[in-house]
Amino acid sequence: MLPFDILEYQNRLRETKERMEEKGIEVLLVTDPANMNYLSGYDAWSFYVHQMLVIIIDESQPIWIGRYQDANGAKATTWLYEENIIPYPDYYVQSSKYHPMDFIADILNEIGHGNRHIGVEMDNYYFSAKAYERLKQKLPNATFKDGDLVVNYVRLIKSDQEIEYMKRAAKIAEKAMKKGTESIRTGVRESDTAARIYYEIISGTEGYGGDYPAIVPLLPAGERTSIPHVTWTDRTFQEGDAVIVELAGCYKRYHVPLARTVTVGNPSKELQKITPIVVEGLNEVLDSVKPGMTCGEMEEVWRKSLQKHGIQKEARLGYSIGLNYPPDWGEHTASIRKGDTTILKPNMTFHLIPALWFDNYGIEISESFRVTENGCETFTNYPRELIIQSPYRIDKQDGKIS
Repeated sequence: MLPFDILEYQNRLRETKERMEEKGIEVLLVTDPANMNYLSGYDAWSFYVHQMLVIIIDESQPIWIGRYQDANGAKATTWLYEENIIPYPDYYVQSSKYHPMDFIADILNEIGHGNRHIGVEMDNYYFSAKAYERLKQKLPNATFKDGDLVVNYVRLIKSDQEIEYMKRAAKIAEKAMKKGTESIRTGVRESDTAARIYYEIISGTEGYGGDYPAIVPLLPAGERTSIPHVTWTDRTFQEGDAVIVELAGCYKRYHVPLARTVTVGNPSKELQKITPIVVEGLNEVLDSVKPGMTCGEMEEVWRKSLQKHGIQKEARLGYSIGLNYPPDWGEHTASIRKGDTTILKPNMTFHLIPALWFDNYGIEISESFRVTENGCETFTNYPRELIIQSPYRIDKQDGKIS
């Protein structure tokens, strides 16, 4: 069963074609799996091989081209007619002689589109330099254009159904954060906390299960909290440790990230000092959000809040979120940073992450929110504070505190 009505897919396709026309693109080769899913419904862990959705500006349906063994997945998960699903043989997969782009180019030539203005997603994880070179070799009469982010910008404003899926993802994120942070005690391995978080993310709620998130749980502990993108180790937590937990609930590929900072026992003086500053700035930004302001103006609110305390932040403050696949849950479009002129509109969705990293420690307390008609609302309802856990843990066997 498709996660959206066919009319919604067709509206997405229409908006994509409007952007193609603005850029002078007649054929768009979509290789980002999130964009493929957005326009067709296609959903499978097959993005480690070359695949694409071909959007032809004067054709009513896209064409899916991918590996032969994945064609049944395309038939099962998309709204496309079967004749618009074209598989390539397995000898094209990871071959030194053959390349899937040769097959794709041959198809484009056969159906009369090999000499058109062709857009490719130049800057995404799934379209390689070799893929581009093979296309150019096999389509000498085509004019290639940069089609990067054409679909991504269509995705910026969510439909009501997308918002509903994100609200479900938010419930999963809350549950995973609660259970994950409760497991952080002295003697517990970081890997066991990561496993608990994963269990809750996939298990979901009583009403619905969860999907795999596009980013693994991030779990820096101790001095590693100054390093934002490290994961877990098999080290055990120690009394006095600070631990950053950043995760996302995911439902129907829609993400709602959430980050909190935990201390095992009493927090350090540094964390006691910095936490209210971060929470104050976070609240000020959320209170300021309204349609018509820009992403850059959001960042300015945060920057001025920090300046009162003599602090500066180098990294961006946040980014648009929604539908995605590994390795990232961000949409690669709007960023909450100085100079971003993206104008906020209702049902745009963001991960606001006013994190601070110093030489020996860091802190993250984040919120995901959607822009409303009059302001914004957060997806999760989780205490916006430093989480202080008792260093002791309850023995699973006899219930005693150890």
